[in-house]
Amino acid sequence: MMQNSQQQAYDRGITIFSPDGRLYQVEYAREAVKRGTAAVGVRTPEGVVLAADGRLRSSLQVAESVEKIHKADEHLGIATAGHAADARQLVDLSRRRAQVERLRYGEAVDVETLTKAITDNIQEFTQTGGARPFGCALLIGGVDEDGSPRLFETDPSGTPYEWKAVAVGGNQREAQDELEANYPEVETVDDGLQLAFDALAATADGGLTPEGMSAATIPVETGSFETLERSEIADHLDENGLLDEE
Repeated sequence: MMQNSQQQAYDRGITIFSPDGRLYQVEYAREAVKRGTAAVGVRTPEGVVLAADGRLRSSLQVAESVEKIHKADEHLGIATAGHAADARQLVDLSRRRAQVERLRYGEAVDVETLTKAITDNIQEFTQTGGARPFGCALLIGGVDEDGSPRLFETDPSGTPYEWKAVAVGGNQREAQDELEANYPEVETVDDGLQLAFDALAATADGGLTPEGMSAATIPVETGSFETLERSEIADHLDENGLLDEE
C-alpha cells in the first residue's frame, strides 16, 4: 500500500523524478503518441517524403478535416502523431518561428534550427508546474538553403533526433521494421513515397484507404513543400496492391 501511494505521488507530479529517475507524465505522453495513427518520414538524396494515415470516425466525416501533415514554411513540412490539438499548437509555433526568421534575418530557417526551437518549447512543459507534456510527436522534414534534405523527430521529453527514415504513432515497430529492411534501396523521391506507403501498410490490417491518408514531398530540385492529392495517393496504393479491398 505504501509503495502504491508513493507511485501515485510521482505519477501526479510532472516536476518530480521517481527514485529510478523517471518522469511518469512524460512516459504517459509517449503512450498517447502510440495511440495515434502512424506517420512516416523518409529522407532521400532527391528530397524528403512525409506520409500519414488518418482515422475517420464515421463515413459522414469530411476527410479533409483530418490534418496530419502541415506546411510550416515554403521548404518545410510537419507530420504529426498523437493528440491532434497538442500537435496544432506546435505546428503554429513552428510557423511563427519560421516567419520570425525570415523577417529578422531575411532567410529561411534551417530544419535543425526550427526543430530545436520546437523541442526547447516541449522541454519546458516537462518541468513546469500546472502544465503537462505535449502528447504528440512531430516529424519535421525539409530542404536547407544549401540543398541538404533533413528529417527530424521530436519526442514528448523535448529531445530531437535526426533520421534517414522514421515512423511514429500506432504500430510504430512494424513500420520501422519495414523502413529498416528496405531503406538501402531508396534513391529517389518516388522510391521514398513507395517505402513510406509500404511502412504505413505494415501498420494497417487489410490495406490502406486513401480517404484518411495524406502525403507530401519536399524535393531538393525545387525546395518547395508539395502536397499529394488524394487521387494521386489512391493511384500509388492501387499500383502497388496496398488498397484496402473492403
